[in-house]
Amino acid sequence: MNRLIKIFSIIGIWVCIFLIPGIAVSRIKLVALPERGSVVIRLDHPDGAFIEEERTLGLEKGVNKVDFSWKDVRIDPDSIQLIILTHPKQIQLLNVSFPSDENALVWEINSSSGGDEQVRVCYLLEGIDQLIHYQLVVNEKETQARLKMAVIVRNFSGEKFSFANVWLGYGQMVPLSIDHKETRKIVLKDSNTISIEKRWEWNDEKEPWQNPFPQQSKGIPILYELINSTTNGLGEHVLTQGKVRVFQEGKGGQTIFLGEDQIEAVPVGEKMKICIGKSFDISVDQRVMETRKINIRNNLKNRIVLYDTEELITAKLQNFKTTPVKLSMIQHIQGQWEMIESNIPFLLKNASELVFDISFAPLEKKELSFRFNRRNIRP
Repeated sequence: MNRLIKIFSIIGIWVCIFLIPGIAVSRIKLVALPERGSVVIRLDHPDGAFIEEERTLGLEKGVNKVDFSWKDVRIDPDSIQLIILTHPKQIQLLNVSFPSDENALVWEINSSSGGDEQVRVCYLLEGIDQLIHYQLVVNEKETQARLKMAVIVRNFSGEKFSFANVWLGYGQMVPLSIDHKETRKIVLKDSNTISIEKRWEWNDEKEPWQNPFPQQSKGIPILYELINSTTNGLGEHVLTQGKVRVFQEGKGGQTIFLGEDQIEAVPVGEKMKICIGKSFDISVDQRVMETRKINIRNNLKNRIVLYDTEELITAKLQNFKTTPVKLSMIQHIQGQWEMIESNIPFLLKNASELVFDISFAPLEKKELSFRFNRRNIRP
């Protein structure tokens, strides 16, 4: 028998029957040991695994006292719930008490007729967690890939689950059998029709610029991008944050390891961005070419209190590869601002983030230039 929540066993469910007035109350241990029915392990709770298990209680007519205790496991006592399933209108949970210096509680239950009653016991259990792992295998042309999504469940709770259904907070439940100190891996998704796009991404908040020696750059991140959509065999739910390992198909059926990345959650319709390293195949030399104050406002003491600016930023770009490449230039302009002119179209992601998507022919050089005003700056 499991060590956790042994109803009618080492957990101990005892029934105190109030049948004859004036007779002292005593606890009588039942001989029957009811097995667990269905068990659900919910891993979407931030404070631990939320366990839902169904049991059958043999209740007498009148008031029953049911002891619920646990040993060598970490249960949050405040999370324990008892839900009556079979006859919720005929069964009443009168009160709950906690014996001192014990990992236990006592339910006082009134049954109008007695008999077997199906109940659900719920509680938060520490020591069970899950990790999401992805494996992406791209083809030689780097245009399509196969994506495997798996959950790794680790059980160090002290409890054994012979059979349970695991729910991650989305999608379908996954059947699982797991022992104490055991780790299990379950494949949740396997899609081999993923369309991907390879691109380089330069971010002005992450990459050094205005560098007098641009050749000292540490390289530009290389990304694979894929959309969490039904056309890619995905799009049913959010793709949970986790680790992605990337491989590429080689000749002779062998695969080459390209790198790994830790991704954030990807909502339906959004892009998963996987960084596989940095490259010197594209160079970026960005500088602030001009900054001047305009629309200066002074106070009565002739001190500047507000002003606007006109700023010009340029970036010299070069593709050193003999194949076409795509570069995303992510720029940030804080505060109130207005674009005056830009030689390359941009996409406004939010109030302060702009993205310039630039395509290069082999060995091509380009220049990005944009001029803007910033408003109401305080000195």
